[in-house]
Amino acid sequence: MGKTLKRSAAFAALARALAAGARSGPSLGARLAALPRMIRATARGEYDGGVRLALMAGAAAYVVSPIDLLPEIPLAIFGLADDAVMVTWLAGSVLAETERFLEWEARRSSVVPGHVVP
Repeated sequence: MGKTLKRSAAFAALARALAAGARSGPSLGARLAALPRMIRATARGEYDGGVRLALMAGAAAYVVSPIDLLPEIPLAIFGLADDAVMVTWLAGSVLAETERFLEWEARRSSVVPGHVVP
């Protein structure tokens, strides 16, 4: 299934994207525009991002959910810290996975469809 997206890889991708800015790699707009195509390709079984997309969807649901592992009201700053870590991981994951998808898309477009003739 390929490499799974680890927490450190997500944070590293976020740091690279923030540090590099517009100097290298796809722009933020290109990455965000790739999200719907990535979801469609995964749903069709063409792209192997199913588990990673599920983890990202779970993280997004956790952030917007009123149910929280560490509630904000009684735990103040600690209640917000888990959400901040989750948002940071989610942002890094989206950046890393969209970059991986765009590379896959570029390789795929350079392949000529057909079959091998013996």
